[in-house]
Amino acid sequence: MKFARLGVNIDHVATLRQQRGEYYPEVVRAAEVALATGAHQITIHLREDRRHIQDHDVPTVHEMCKKMGLPLNLEMGCSEEMVKIAIQERPEWVCLVPEKREERTTEGGLDIIDSINYERVKKACDDIKAFSPTTKISLFVEGTEVVLKKCLSLKIDAVEIHTGEYARDFLDKKDLTPHLANYRQGAKIIKEAGLGFHAGHGLTFESLAPLLEDAQFEEYNIGHWIIAESVFIGLGHVVKEMVTLINKYPLKG
Repeated sequence: MKFARLGVNIDHVATLRQQRGEYYPEVVRAAEVALATGAHQITIHLREDRRHIQDHDVPTVHEMCKKMGLPLNLEMGCSEEMVKIAIQERPEWVCLVPEKREERTTEGGLDIIDSINYERVKKACDDIKAFSPTTKISLFVEGTEVVLKKCLSLKIDAVEIHTGEYARDFLDKKDLTPHLANYRQGAKIIKEAGLGFHAGHGLTFESLAPLLEDAQFEEYNIGHWIIAESVFIGLGHVVKEMVTLINKYPLKG
């Protein structure tokens, strides 16, 4: 049986570090603990404004991932600067995401319907594939039919569906049926094209369970809740609990 993968986003370990400008808590140590206790990959987001992850974190975390034999998923905007960093570092995965300086966190998926934005995303994908051919690319997008079909025209390996609205509706105890139906439709489009179907943003231990039961997503990238819960029971314990939960729900097919 196959089970979904868990990518642990450790950005907010860096957020805590940057509050005081100290060397601790060490981001690379967080990567080591998460991978040693069951995480399938590490996710970090090098933002243009460097609000949490710093340039020096990318190679050190990547080296730890390589030491543990597991992938690094580098989230990044589509700027020339970020593309150059990705080409230099050659992570196993790159996830292209939208960025706005004024946002607290990533708000919504990439707009690839707008022709100008589409060309920016296309150029980033083409350049990464040309100069770092071993790097796989995912796009952080909304799970609508029109967006997902547009994704198929790009040189990518997977999409990561923005689950922010689902996560908010879960917390507000709203009907999740429309979200789940939308994800099923999206999975059909993406999987028939031979691409990976991933999910992330705003998910908690509790809101993850209905998605696991529905068994559409092959990978989940979760950060804020894991790091927040780690304050009380420790990072390794939280990762173990989430992996145990994931392994209760085999993937379909």
